[in-house]
Amino acid sequence: MGTVGIQDEIRLYLRARVALIVLVTVEEQRALDVLDQVRRDRDPSSDLVTWDIADGLESASGRQLPKAATPPDALTKIKELAQKEPRRRDLYVLKDFHAFWERDPAVRRRLRNLAHKLVFTGSSLIVTTPVRDIPVELGDDAVVVEMPLPEADALRRELDQLIDSTKGVKSTLTPAGRSRLAQAALGLTAAQARRAFAKAIVRDEVLDDRDIEAVLAEKKAVIRENEALEFYSAEESPDDLGGLDVLKEWLRLRERAFGDAAREFRLPAPKGIALIGIPGTGKSLTAKMIGGLWRLPLLRLDVGALFGSLVGESEERVRRALRLAETVSPCVLWIDEVEKALSSGGHDGGTSQRVFGTVLTWMQEKTAPVFVVATANDVSALPPETLRRGRFDEVFFLDLPTEEERREIITVHLRKRGRKPEMFDVYQLALACDGFVGAELEQVVVDAMYAAFAEERDITTDDIARAAARTVPLSRSQREVIEDLRAWLREGRAQSASFAEADRAAEHQVPVLEV
Repeated sequence: MGTVGIQDEIRLYLRARVALIVLVTVEEQRALDVLDQVRRDRDPSSDLVTWDIADGLESASGRQLPKAATPPDALTKIKELAQKEPRRRDLYVLKDFHAFWERDPAVRRRLRNLAHKLVFTGSSLIVTTPVRDIPVELGDDAVVVEMPLPEADALRRELDQLIDSTKGVKSTLTPAGRSRLAQAALGLTAAQARRAFAKAIVRDEVLDDRDIEAVLAEKKAVIRENEALEFYSAEESPDDLGGLDVLKEWLRLRERAFGDAAREFRLPAPKGIALIGIPGTGKSLTAKMIGGLWRLPLLRLDVGALFGSLVGESEERVRRALRLAETVSPCVLWIDEVEKALSSGGHDGGTSQRVFGTVLTWMQEKTAPVFVVATANDVSALPPETLRRGRFDEVFFLDLPTEEERREIITVHLRKRGRKPEMFDVYQLALACDGFVGAELEQVVVDAMYAAFAEERDITTDDIARAAARTVPLSRSQREVIEDLRAWLREGRAQSASFAEADRAAEHQVPVLEV
């Protein structure tokens, strides 16, 4: 829902004679612009009256208003103004009022009383606040409206206005380039986008395609301040991930699923996938690879950072993070180690269950093209309803890599470090690394390079083999966990990421040896 949508929603509530609207947003000036437009469309003769603790009551039309230095004074004067001319359809906006109702029960009572009085007038009361939580006492009288971040069209208008109003700026951007620059700013508030555009302009007084990366860098910094979200540069490709052929093919088939052609074909956007397996099998790398393959922004949701110290803060954080992901969409949202959301074991007053429930409900009901990649190491810690269809298109199990997959993984890591794989006996190394996961194979190559570097020579096959011999793989130390996960796969609860048929997956499973 964009600016027009929020205007329509507020108009609907005003027509329904709702006297108290709580508008949740950090963009105070943009909220006032929206409310002023609603007021003028509804009744050009009406007024938009604002109050804050610094300036008291102020009229958008320049009317002389009484002084109101305190919140109780403001509520009293608003009641007098509305009852004096009950036919007027004014909007009264209280800024930062959440700071007063939180600590003063008398303010909450006065606000509730005023809402009851305004029902019999043409005026309404709007509270702007950056947080969603409202007092229990007001729950029956107030409606909460969340103002979305600006859409690409609104950001494009901001960019055009800035270019037209800035003297001396040279722009080599085509109309399509301006649209891409505005698209890069999705997820920012209007003020943040203006600052990012202005910074790009003053850097060299030229706007060109290079400034898209500059705006993306500003967005990464802003998203990082969200605490729960991290913006990743999706640079990995399928070539950086060895094995997992079935998973790769599944992703390739959906590579164009977020484009205009897919919408014209009436093809729904894919919802997401769950990746289950022991640590080091490539779940995180797969999430990064999807962003690169599909050329979509990649956001990582930090489950641990969602839990705030204040009551209700965690739920607000997760709602804010999910709204931001929807604004940036189409995008990939990576929820790493999703079982951590329930790690408190019920000792946090139910916060983890509420946060986890909020995420699950959003995954089920979301309409924005946000592709969710959820990874988990311990499937036994997840409630059964977590992985059901409707939330995910598919659940993939990442097993220990086969001999062929180990060859591919070793080849990938040698090539990434500037070595020619054909100069190494990759077949011998794959046999020597039986039971190793991808992360262990990478570390074996790195350890061998350290040894060779210390002796001031290049790495050899024997260096890697010796490093492998010193390594005790997780497949031995976590033998029981792997067997439990494989039993889960045999029950038909997931699709093997490496083999299309369950029989072939079982046939090619790497045996787990005892320590």
